[in-house]
Amino acid sequence: MNRDNSYQAVMSRRPEIMKASVGIDYQEFELSGIGFDYERMMKETGYTLSEMQEIQGSTGVGNTPLLEMSNLTALARKYAPKGKGARIFIKDEAANPSGSFKARRAANAVHHAKKLGYKGVIAATSGNYGAAVASQAAMHGLKCIIVQECYDSHYVGQPEIIEKARKCEAYGAEVLQTSVGPELFYIFLTLLEETGYFNASLYTPFGIAGVETLGYELAMQFREKEGRDPDVVLCTNAGGGNLTGTARGLIKAGATETKIVGASVDLTGLHMASDNHFNRKSFTTGHTGFGIPFATSPDRSDVPRSAARPLRYMDRYLLVNQGEVFYMTEALAQLEGLERGPAGNTALAAAFALAQEMNEDQIIVVQETEYTGAGKHIQAQLTFARENGIQIFFGNPDDEVKGENIILPEHPSMMKARDVDMNKLRASFIKNAIADASILTQEDVEYLMAETKTDQTFIAAELEKMNISVKV
Repeated sequence: MNRDNSYQAVMSRRPEIMKASVGIDYQEFELSGIGFDYERMMKETGYTLSEMQEIQGSTGVGNTPLLEMSNLTALARKYAPKGKGARIFIKDEAANPSGSFKARRAANAVHHAKKLGYKGVIAATSGNYGAAVASQAAMHGLKCIIVQECYDSHYVGQPEIIEKARKCEAYGAEVLQTSVGPELFYIFLTLLEETGYFNASLYTPFGIAGVETLGYELAMQFREKEGRDPDVVLCTNAGGGNLTGTARGLIKAGATETKIVGASVDLTGLHMASDNHFNRKSFTTGHTGFGIPFATSPDRSDVPRSAARPLRYMDRYLLVNQGEVFYMTEALAQLEGLERGPAGNTALAAAFALAQEMNEDQIIVVQETEYTGAGKHIQAQLTFARENGIQIFFGNPDDEVKGENIILPEHPSMMKARDVDMNKLRASFIKNAIADASILTQEDVEYLMAETKTDQTFIAAELEKMNISVKV
């Protein structure tokens, strides 16, 4: 019998395709109301910390250097009030085999695929994760297909995404590139069904748990180096897995007083699924087009329940502008001798501003760096921007208009990190989570408290605004 591969038919088969390709029955973790048992899902389908360290160590993943940015700290202190200017460190995740922290996620996912007997792996990603999956698949002798959202309707592709495709192909993966829009997920599901390969999703429990080693390792390194935990860990935030996994690792290390801060590039006003907007942005990840919607509606991912739940852990969320990240990329290279890609430099730009609010005896750490390459390099990205009609000049980054210009700071004192209203994000999450419900149970309220890192008073106030009752 011929299978119906129309868009509607494939999308209707999504639950069965996901179950077959991930090996997890997500229904087992659903609660009676709006929530699910997140910790049980993580425990029963993930790996222990020691198991993950062994899995990752077997392919050279992890144990990356912790580096102090003395020159950037000194520069920040020049513009900070007296007694301010926290020490800035970075965790140099570019030292992983594929050049980013996502090797930690991929090591777990590909190991799990091989353990379950899958012949190959598929990932839908335009980012570093594709290269990480391809690298790990090559090490384990598995086939690999990467599906990328790459270009607009004129077949013009982002140079950063094209660079990542090159890297995936270098590791032997087959790369399928699509235009922006819903076709990516349709093609992804069709390939999973046709090949019977493993869904190496970014958002499975074993993928997110893979990042826990980063947070744990970071805490252990600081205790050995400084005899204490860092005051703040800054994570570039997109889909939320980076922040979630790092925070969970810090908690497992007992670093419960460390504040977890997210950072994204502000691309407000540019729609990520818009053909016209696609090439008018100079960042393909780590921006608000992913960071905001995935924080407020995490289950929009390619699995029924995402293991990336950033609002469970985030204490503060900062935004930086495109020009500020490019400026920090140059500063890192010229002041510290480290040429790294844009993802980690997003958090570093925020850290430079945040350090000036903190005391000199405090410590702030950017928990990742990424490799850079031809398409990811600052020159390639700015050239592409100019070709798409974006004006580039030095001035005040506060005047940047998304999709029209990129303003590099005229002076380092102009670097800023702008707060997102966390309570607005939490309120948005609650609204999305309750959907069409008119009455909630106490179990639902406790689920919302955990998901938003708040208390019963906050949840009750938000539910009252929405005229939602709680059944006693």
